[in-house]
Amino acid sequence: MPDLLRSALDPKSIAIIGASENPNKIGGRPIFYMKRDGYKGAIYPINPNRSEIQGLKSYASLDSLPVVPELAIIIVSGDAAVAAVDECAARGVKAAIVIASGFGETGEAGCKVQQAMVERARAAGMRVVGPNSQGLANFGTGAVASFSTIFIEVPPQDGPVAVVSQSGGMSAVIYGLLRGRGIGVRHVHATGNEADVTVSDLAWAVAHDPQVKLLLLYLESVADPKLLAQAAAYARARDLPIVAVKAGRSASGQKAASSHTGSLANEDRVVGAFFRRHGIWRARDAHAQAQAAEMYLKGWRPQARRLVVISNSGASCVMAADASEEFGLPLAELAADTRRALGEKLPAFASTANPIDITAALLSNSHLFGEVLPAVARDPAVDLVFINIPVAGAGYDVQAFASDTAKFAAATGKPVAVAAWQEPVAAPFRAAGVPVYANETEALGALSQLASHTELLRKKFVTWPRGAAPEVPAGMGTFLNEAESLALLERHGLPVVAHRLCSSAAEVRAAFQALGAPVAIKACSADVPHKSEHGLVALNVNSADAAAEVFAVQWKKLADLGAARDGVIVAAMRKGRREFMIGARVDPIFGPVVIVGDGGKYVEVLKDFDVLVPPFDADDVRQLLRGLRIAPLLDGVRGDPPLDIDAMAEAAIAVGRLIHAAEGRIASIDLNPVTVGAVGEGAVVVDAMVERAHAPTLA
Repeated sequence: MPDLLRSALDPKSIAIIGASENPNKIGGRPIFYMKRDGYKGAIYPINPNRSEIQGLKSYASLDSLPVVPELAIIIVSGDAAVAAVDECAARGVKAAIVIASGFGETGEAGCKVQQAMVERARAAGMRVVGPNSQGLANFGTGAVASFSTIFIEVPPQDGPVAVVSQSGGMSAVIYGLLRGRGIGVRHVHATGNEADVTVSDLAWAVAHDPQVKLLLLYLESVADPKLLAQAAAYARARDLPIVAVKAGRSASGQKAASSHTGSLANEDRVVGAFFRRHGIWRARDAHAQAQAAEMYLKGWRPQARRLVVISNSGASCVMAADASEEFGLPLAELAADTRRALGEKLPAFASTANPIDITAALLSNSHLFGEVLPAVARDPAVDLVFINIPVAGAGYDVQAFASDTAKFAAATGKPVAVAAWQEPVAAPFRAAGVPVYANETEALGALSQLASHTELLRKKFVTWPRGAAPEVPAGMGTFLNEAESLALLERHGLPVVAHRLCSSAAEVRAAFQALGAPVAIKACSADVPHKSEHGLVALNVNSADAAAEVFAVQWKKLADLGAARDGVIVAAMRKGRREFMIGARVDPIFGPVVIVGDGGKYVEVLKDFDVLVPPFDADDVRQLLRGLRIAPLLDGVRGDPPLDIDAMAEAAIAVGRLIHAAEGRIASIDLNPVTVGAVGEGAVVVDAMVERAHAPTLA
């Protein structure tokens, strides 16, 4: 474990400031837990009103301790908590957990007190967990510096899972769900307000614990994405899956998260893109985290996502087929040899196609599962196995079902999930180590998550060579004008519409003759980035005279607006087959991000787009496009040809490289529309707006 947080997670001595004799009080819980769970280090209760606490000598103050403890748990509140942090830092304590609330989560005044307290601690070399933290629990060492009630309600068991959460309540939920499935948990840590130590810090630390095989995170904000990315890279290298729940998907959720932890909520799509980039699976909730945990811990890493369904009910086969489609798990096409082998084992009226209906014959031959599974195992088209048992009981040898299934999984390494809502049926599978669920939705959801996450982790980690920083035209305004924007994009490999910048009617006429009818004419001014809102865009202009008239109108309107008259752009009309948009901006937390989606004037209303975090490749762009609502149009419908999404991918990569290489010189890029033709016809940027970063202002 890195030295950075060893004193917090594996301390040799712990002081409890505000210790209590009562194990049901916050100040008594950590002492009770550490005595119960075998902590081998020294425990120093601090309470000036008692000489002994829970059988341990109690001390009046930190100064009266025989040694300087490595970790202090600060239970006292308000000004006393601040004073205790300062005293710990002055004495050389290496880490402190501040349980007290009333700091950054309360507003600006609390934030200031919190920040000043942490700055003093860090200056003295002490790390601070919290404030507003439930604490840290390491069941591998018994260092349970937490007051969570869940550790009484659900007794701990050391195991291969680590839980790191901003919220103490959610850490308890995840822990409880895991223990309810019989899974041991080694680490349960809650960071609270994250004034200093963050989820990223603790993820990095516990990823280095060799006993941890699965890391589950709950976040309301991502305070240190760079360190979380490093933790994810380290985890990926040692085949340690990370599954995260990021709350605050909606505006209401983001507002609630901010008030809960006192931290800024991150834009949700950017968070999702960051997770994908770094191989972190984003689960919807804690239940999804816990349900898939067994699959990861088995070490199962499926080659693909083709599914075979086996059941003793035809109706269950149909239901599973429906559900598999919803989860994107295609039913495997079984080979002729497989079906022939199945036919030799099953009664003549049973189905040997996938789904495999072994019928009620299971009642008379309890080894049908054991006979069917080996035939399935030999078929290279099968990646995942789902067994659905809607009913069993008297007369069925469920122990044999479970034993045969466990042997199949151990011999093949192919992931298996069982759905059995009857507890007497589920119990033998659970005892045999086979993941079992109450219904097909939970079972197939877990299989789908495992397959998708494995695919994500196998993806080649894209890197880009450092490109030359772009030369952004100098200027005092926030935006480049459109001509400057198009020129910058063209220099960096983007296909831009044929156009000319004109500043007179004569130049407009010449441009019309050169480009040919029809043309688009747009006023060009850095002061008016949104031209259509001011009537400064004319489309399908079909004659030189009309072009000259449009020039005169737009030239006058710019003057009326008091805007700089940089010219007018005469551009060829480029229709294409579909309008898309590509954008980029510098996120204050995550850095450069690229937005790709459906284009046109309704972009802000329909919001059919997603986000990529550079670096990325063409496969990433294609996958993003396939996830949009307009995805069915990409391959052509009702006689339309397929769209040139490869050209779209190249354009998105070029935008990403540009803002990535700009290193903060460009704040945002907005390309809308980007017209995309049929396959082979390419993509063309029709309209562009580039925003300077930190544009200077006139005094």
